[in-house]
Amino acid sequence: MEVTIQKLNVEQLKEKDVFSWSVWEKEESVFDWFYDSEEHCYFLEGEVIVETSKGEYKFGKGDYVTFQKGLSCKWKVLKKVKKHYIFL
Repeated sequence: MEVTIQKLNVEQLKEKDVFSWSVWEKEESVFDWFYDSEEHCYFLEGEVIVETSKGEYKFGKGDYVTFQKGLSCKWKVLKKVKKHYIFL
């Protein structure tokens, strides 16, 4: 799947060491993006719709999201985003 959205508990997040990952913040905006590597991220704040050729995905605060390598998409940041992220 090109975008995977999960709800992980605190123990699962700690096992992945999510809270040591870098933090990215973005104000409300719309932009195109291409993933040249797989991204894993955990949303601390915000609300986003990502449009792909296969549909739309909506996610935000509390979601653990994985973006597949090679994905082209459009981000619509509806509410300011703050997330931990890592590229693999």
